Amino acid sequence: MITCVTIMALNFREKKGAMELTIKLSLVTSLAVLALGFASPQTPNRPPAPARETYAELPGVRIWFRDTGGSGVPVVFLHAATGSTRNWDNQIPVFTAAGYRFISYDRRGWGRSVSDPAGPQPGTAADDLQGLMNYLGVDRFHLVGTAAGGFVSLDYALSFPQRLRSVVIANSIGGVQDEDYVELGRRLRPPQFDAMPPEIRELGPSYRAANAEGTRRWVELQRLSRPEGPPSPPQTFRNRMTFSLLETIKVPTLLLTGDADMYAPPPLVPLFKARIKNSESLIVPEAGHSSYWEKPEVFNRAVLDFIRKH
Repeated sequence: MITCVTIMALNFREKKGAMELTIKLSLVTSLAVLALGFASPQTPNRPPAPARETYAELPGVRIWFRDTGGSGVPVVFLHAATGSTRNWDNQIPVFTAAGYRFISYDRRGWGRSVSDPAGPQPGTAADDLQGLMNYLGVDRFHLVGTAAGGFVSLDYALSFPQRLRSVVIANSIGGVQDEDYVELGRRLRPPQFDAMPPEIRELGPSYRAANAEGTRRWVELQRLSRPEGPPSPPQTFRNRMTFSLLETIKVPTLLLTGDADMYAPPPLVPLFKARIKNSESLIVPEAGHSSYWEKPEVFNRAVLDFIRKH
């Protein structure tokens, strides 16, 4: 005979088991939700999608570009005169993992871009950049230019400021044509300076001493940066760059250079910061003229911290 006490015990065990099952299911569900949250496309734990690499047909040139796509805010990178889009391998995974759309391209006369003699030549680098942004359907974006890429970035900021969220000028003498500034450049870079190998001029001694493999790779990419055959005619600027003209720039600007940069040593930075009112500056320690390559962690963090504010 089943007693009332026995029935009550069975009912208690059934209720206890149901409660334990409910708690376990709730815990599993919560963990699943957390896992989905941590698997967000903007976290560095998830590898970025491969970048699209192909040509854009523009007036007078076929521009080779690299574009990770996606819905993130675009950041466009402009290489130095000793580089190409291949030089940004230390930036692509970091900026895409931070949720940005990474875009770089070979400027006309460099890398895999091909000038079309049937079209307008030589054109301006700022117009090429504008054409590429229109081709890719990009409205407003952050612009990062290093060395000679900084010349183009300043010219673009003066010509098309409405398209920019911010601009970063890294390790660049800026292309300013004021006579006293040009004379300063002659003192800093006499003919003997230009006679030195590119890696001596553009990589700091600390980097060359500590990273032989990185130096070898930089030299390899420098040699690949110019296509075979006669060089393309140099492009002109939309603006004649002067310090007084730089005072009209209202785009948020980050100015940075390396403490061992022989092209653009630290004392040049205040000359630009005094003219570009909405600007910040940073000196990268133990870096030469290629801080994006020599100190990528410092460079990437500085640029990300800056563009996140704009």
